[in-house]
Amino acid sequence: MTNTQDKKLWGGRFAEATDGLVELFNASVGFDQRLAEQDIRGSLAHVAMLGQVGILSAEEVAQIGEGLNAVLADIRAGNFEWRLDREDVHMNVEAALRDRIGPVAGKLHTARSRNDQVAVDFRLFTKEAALDLAGKTRALRVVMLAEAEKHLEAGVILPGYTHLQVAQPILLSHWFMAYVAMLERDEGRFRDAAERMDESPLGSSALAGTPWPIDRHATAAALGFARPTANSLDGVGSRDFALEFLAACAILSAHLSRLSEELILYSTFEFGFITLPDSHTTGSSIMPQKKNPDVSELARGKAGRVFGNLMGLLTVVKGTPLAYNKDLQEDKEGVFDSYDTLSIVLRLYAEMMPKTVWHADVTRAAAARGYSTATDVADFLARQGVPFREAHEVVGGLVGVASRSGRQLWDLTDAELRAAHPLLNAEVAQSLTVEESVRGRASFGGTAPHRVREAIRNARQALEN
Repeated sequence: MTNTQDKKLWGGRFAEATDGLVELFNASVGFDQRLAEQDIRGSLAHVAMLGQVGILSAEEVAQIGEGLNAVLADIRAGNFEWRLDREDVHMNVEAALRDRIGPVAGKLHTARSRNDQVAVDFRLFTKEAALDLAGKTRALRVVMLAEAEKHLEAGVILPGYTHLQVAQPILLSHWFMAYVAMLERDEGRFRDAAERMDESPLGSSALAGTPWPIDRHATAAALGFARPTANSLDGVGSRDFALEFLAACAILSAHLSRLSEELILYSTFEFGFITLPDSHTTGSSIMPQKKNPDVSELARGKAGRVFGNLMGLLTVVKGTPLAYNKDLQEDKEGVFDSYDTLSIVLRLYAEMMPKTVWHADVTRAAAARGYSTATDVADFLARQGVPFREAHEVVGGLVGVASRSGRQLWDLTDAELRAAHPLLNAEVAQSLTVEESVRGRASFGGTAPHRVREAIRNARQALEN
């Protein structure tokens, strides 16, 4: 690589050119150029403040501002040359500004360091990303809520599972509302994180603040932050805002992965609960009958990389002393990747769920199998005064009798039922249908139709607030 040391903005201290491999290893411009918009917004706010407090003249402010906007226009138009020897987004922009307007560009960096510059750029990006994912999460909430309403009207029944064994029948709408509840919390985590990171590090300078008479409140307000960071060491050296964002991403990914797993299972021939839309599935290169749930499988798989992004940054920051260390260059790629990954997964699910067909006859039949009303029989006995543990044992014995003969509880004879307990008979067993079971789960938050309707109403109100 040619000697470019005379072109480096920090090169005054150095008598020898940077080794080519070091330059390649050190550079971050390959990924942090994504912060160009935020970087120039921060510079425009900074130079305007320098003019307001009298550090720069109005003419200098105007010249630098016009130059920055011209550089931004080149970047947006795709006409900007990103150079590895200029290391990062900040030095690429500043060097391009210097090439455009001359030495006055050097005054832009008065009372500022790359340390607070990168911190403000990254906070701006992460705050915007958090709010964007909050909005996309809300959009999926709306879709899932609409699906719950649709299937409530149809009264679709689904088997509820524990340990992936049929447990009790539930409304399909109740299943949808479980994900609505998860997504509401996910959205809240992103909004909470955005509120906590709503602080501007600009003006913290390298680590200790600056002797220049700057106005940090003015630059914070200009950039849309609620306030400046309270401590300059913390302002440039902390990345917990990125960790909190990545944690929210990881939890959302876990929820989407659980949804994916269920849809993958439900779409199999063995379950047959749903048919996924052709638009969101793929085929096999060798087996013409195949319809693969690739969207759900990728969403499940990509959760691993989102988890890894969180663990990666936790590992980076755990051993870094105050304030800025080059290790923190590793903070951005994981945030970019998690944001990009979830942006597309959320959009795909918002498109796919309304186009997914549920087979109500299959789900109802599945809910009726597996002795899913056994608890209802035990509850019947308990309501007649039988201690629940005794009732549990009685019904467990009946399930054993039925399973050994390949029958359901309602198939047992009157004599078999009375032999188990005198309060039981065939009429009781046959009256405890899956529909009755669902209607009976009427506690707050339960699967009874009026409770699900209540949950939908509350969720609608929550979206309006």
